[in-house]
Amino acid sequence: MHALMVQGTSSNAGKSTLVTALCRIFSDKGLSVSPFKSQNMSNFSYKTKDFEISRAQAIQAIAARCEITPELNPILLKPLGNYLSDVYLNGKKFKKMHASDYYHKFVNTRGLVVAKTALNHLQKNSDLVIIEGAGSPAEINLQSYDIANMRIANLANASVLLISDIERGGSFASLMGTFQLIEKKYQKLIKGFVLNKFLGDPEILRPGFSKLKKYTGIPMLGVIPKTTVSLPEEDSLGKITKPVIWNKKTINKIDGEINKLSKLIQQNLNIKAIERMVR
Repeated sequence: MHALMVQGTSSNAGKSTLVTALCRIFSDKGLSVSPFKSQNMSNFSYKTKDFEISRAQAIQAIAARCEITPELNPILLKPLGNYLSDVYLNGKKFKKMHASDYYHKFVNTRGLVVAKTALNHLQKNSDLVIIEGAGSPAEINLQSYDIANMRIANLANASVLLISDIERGGSFASLMGTFQLIEKKYQKLIKGFVLNKFLGDPEILRPGFSKLKKYTGIPMLGVIPKTTVSLPEEDSLGKITKPVIWNKKTINKIDGEINKLSKLIQQNLNIKAIERMVR
């Protein structure tokens, strides 16, 4: 029944990777864990003869040691160009939709119902649901259509970790700005900040941690060093992403990489503080 959510100050901040590691960490602690992302946009998927979901949630399920099911990613958008996407609901192709119709006619009606139903199912059947947000929760032009971030966190009664990619620069401003632009009623859900892809001595960052906590009341829970993890990535701007053949050899390789990743995260994240959040 408990839930934890990872949101980011931007796309590619490290949400998928952190959720993957946390799924393995809490599975290792003996909990039945399920990953969840209400809405994902990707042309790379995990596909069986019965359903199709984002491959990020399939990898997170491997990390959680749970069954890969459509509920893990109830809405998948496969972009076609010219503002059109194929929309998949619960693993099945629903229809081709224009972005305008998707936002104005779908997300707050059928989309939200599909997401809530899947989330409720996972919460009833898991000790812990670890949820991945999408993009940034501070896209103020889209907040009324956002069914992947704060509204989902609120429905799940989830504690939220906000992660930022420090390699891009401006991470303290990104964390502070994101917090301030989130609707006031949701700010209380953010329980910790995380910095990702840091090179150097994290001690140099500590004065920033103190100031950030002074302004927001939220602690920094960890600094994750930049590292190379050989997990299949989502398709994104500037990256060449290869298809995955989902055979036993590939899954065993992914499992080994998840173990390495989870050890790295445990060494650099305050897991005890996160455990207290989800009790």
